[in-house]
Amino acid sequence: LPVGPLHRVTGSRVQTTRGQYGDCTLTSALQRKLQLDNLVVSSVIGLYNMEGNGHAKDKNLLRIGSRDSELAMKQTYMVRDALQKANPHLKFDIVSMKTKGDKILNMALSKIGSKSLFTKELEVALEEGVVDIVVHSLKDLPTILPEGMVIGAVSEREDPRDAVIMHPKYAECTLASLPKGSVIGTSSLRRSAQLKRRYPNLRFESVRGNLNTRLRKLDSADDYAALILAAAGVVRMGWKDRISQYLGDDLCMYAVGQGALAVECREGDSDTLDLLAHIADPNTTIAAVAERGFMRTLEGGCSAPVTEDSVSLKGGVWSLDGSEELLDTMSTSSQNPDASPESTQPPEKVAKTSINFCGIVILSEHKDFMTQAHQLGVSLAQRLLDKGADRILKAAKAQNVINVPPVTSSTSAISLEEKEAEAVNGS
Repeated sequence: LPVGPLHRVTGSRVQTTRGQYGDCTLTSALQRKLQLDNLVVSSVIGLYNMEGNGHAKDKNLLRIGSRDSELAMKQTYMVRDALQKANPHLKFDIVSMKTKGDKILNMALSKIGSKSLFTKELEVALEEGVVDIVVHSLKDLPTILPEGMVIGAVSEREDPRDAVIMHPKYAECTLASLPKGSVIGTSSLRRSAQLKRRYPNLRFESVRGNLNTRLRKLDSADDYAALILAAAGVVRMGWKDRISQYLGDDLCMYAVGQGALAVECREGDSDTLDLLAHIADPNTTIAAVAERGFMRTLEGGCSAPVTEDSVSLKGGVWSLDGSEELLDTMSTSSQNPDASPESTQPPEKVAKTSINFCGIVILSEHKDFMTQAHQLGVSLAQRLLDKGADRILKAAKAQNVINVPPVTSSTSAISLEEKEAEAVNGS
């Protein structure tokens, strides 16, 4: 088999842009998957030698799925290197592809109205056995995963804050010192809602594309005075020196899971779950459990600093124009667990190997702390709901769909996951 783009499979002969190649044995699942135009196999050694269950016969080979952007690949290499360090005997293949969110670039994310914008294609590959694990930015993953999928590991968190990247002519400025009416580019309603409240003299407009594209749009024209990006992605791309300002949670609370990487796998794949347990970061995992519990209940934004024995969770809800804001903070200590049955039960779904918290598998030695963290997120969300957060969220969602073209569908029913994804895009 050649190394490079694989466009389609005809019978047992693979056709590529470089012509036809020799016979190979492929499972029907792999044949179906290779028909997707966006699939790129960066290394296919071992993929042709498959068992009927979709698992590679070579037990020392782990196939990793990733989006094909430069940042996504860098993040995937980070996970691969961590796994390699913990398991020197393993070999790795990386299978990269474009997702729906990568393809639709002429519309704000919040207007697309689809679930799993940056994850669905990868999860299909995982379900069909084309890959064994998938690397995601945790903030891209809905809190309800497809049946049979779990987050096997959450990596140590990079700086979770948002960062300001200034146009070169404003390199010495901060948001507060920019000229009145300056345009700030961001793909996130969460950011624009908070920053409109703090900086009413600035304009906030959508900007799409991967980080390279967005930075090029900033530098090559005068359309934007600055961009707001996740600091973690900027740092991983090696552009830390472009950051003019970091936004603390008094200015802009970061997204749920921001700065952390999630490794998704099949929930029944106990061997892979055992491998992933070695690269999971306990503090980041506990913070993610609290944040995702909050998101699942409220569909808002929050931050969860974790110390050795406590979690402090700050959450908020905003109207789209920033005129309304609800904030609150709660904390919990692992020294005083609440052992009541209602608070200690994680959100359970049918699983072959694990109970999980909004998709995150339990780290056995931290089970009690994770249970408390989840309950903390739920409790903080409920407190904000009691203060009227549901009214603000409903108004924001209704306002966000104004002037959006209707989508033709064979059914009028909207799944819980789709509703949540729409809310994530708008939070």
